[in-house]
Amino acid sequence: MTAQEKPYPVVEFVIDTFADWLKYRRELTEIREMDAVNFDHIASDLRISSADLDALVRRGPHAADELPKMLRALGIDQADLARTEPLVLRDMERVCSLCSHKRQCGHELAAGTAAAHYEEYCANAPTINGLSRPANQ
Repeated sequence: MTAQEKPYPVVEFVIDTFADWLKYRRELTEIREMDAVNFDHIASDLRISSADLDALVRRGPHAADELPKMLRALGIDQADLARTEPLVLRDMERVCSLCSHKRQCGHELAAGTAAAHYEEYCANAPTINGLSRPANQ
């Protein structure tokens, strides 16, 4: 679609962003209205604590967006990891979602220095380092 066919791209962007936010708020409300037994059951099915599930829900669907970028910066193939170690990848996503160093991670990724400094702040560093070691060591 050319620029002439999309006369108001900024307005479209704002509307789409608001729609995404509204959808997220509705989903959050739905989960908050769930009784504790069902919430605990879902957390158990996911093999995480209820507190972690609550934190993950509050952080939203993009809470682990840095992980694929970090894996790429470190030369780790996410698709290969998903195929060979799906539970490890899922746990890494959980850890990334709950991370309190998002700003530093984002700056390092943008600057291209994440591979050199991730061990200083990334809670997934021990797992990442374990992935990069051959199995016979």
